[in-house]
Amino acid sequence: MTEASEPRESDLVDRLLAAFDHLLDVVHDRVLRPIIMVARVLAYGFIIVLATLVLVVVLVIGVMRLLNIYAFHGREWLSYAVVGAASTLAGLIIWRRRRPLKIRK
Repeated sequence: MTEASEPRESDLVDRLLAAFDHLLDVVHDRVLRPIIMVARVLAYGFIIVLATLVLVVVLVIGVMRLLNIYAFHGREWLSYAVVGAASTLAGLIIWRRRRPLKIRK
């Protein structure tokens, strides 16, 4: 038999590289993965909040235009009163459903 076909014993360099690889895997799993997950949650949450904000602004502008043109032609103040009343009602409903934080002692 030749030396190439014999099973060879792992040398020091192979063991050190395997240990280093294992160390990097552990660091990645315990340190970097949670940081990446938090960053993803923050990024996607930021995108969702901005998209929702844009959608709400576009809807309010659309409702104002519809009220100004079709419902209260020539009386813009009524459009502002209706949108203001709807916003106040929505704010009161949201305020009513809130849960107070427990104060730490």
